[in-house]
Amino acid sequence: MKKWNFKIKNNTKNISEKLESALRTVDGFVLNIKKVKNDSLAFRLRKRGLYAFQVIFQNKIIVNGKIIKTNTKNETDLEISFTQDFLTKLILFIFILSGLGLSLIAIISKTNNNSYMLIVGGILLIIGIALWVDINRRFEKNIQKYKALISGILEA
Repeated sequence: MKKWNFKIKNNTKNISEKLESALRTVDGFVLNIKKVKNDSLAFRLRKRGLYAFQVIFQNKIIVNGKIIKTNTKNETDLEISFTQDFLTKLILFIFILSGLGLSLIAIISKTNNNSYMLIVGGILLIIGIALWVDINRRFEKNIQKYKALISGILEA
């Protein structure tokens, strides 16, 4: 989870209206805004996947944010955190754990077929690690895209 905090010279109502008007018109985004306290709002933004293969290859970041009114006039704090989708993490752990499991079973068992299990386990482990590296690289790149998108909306 990555965090991003900044201040903006605007009130909470105007910020939420800007976010809603800019992101409701874009297809594929889901934005939920709810009131938390007196002048505080919480929002959640994510990109909706339409097909099953988009789980890995599409931008699957969940953006959680809080818009908090400060004591100074017409100034607001924004606290935004970026997390990966649970399903993406689950797929990674399944590949890595199944590869490790098959490799360990092949090492522990002394049968004739253990070399094939070791090869399959190694392949699954390599695929899991390669996916992990690729998804983390894309996660950092997509965070920068979200930061540019949100700052562009709020500065306009």
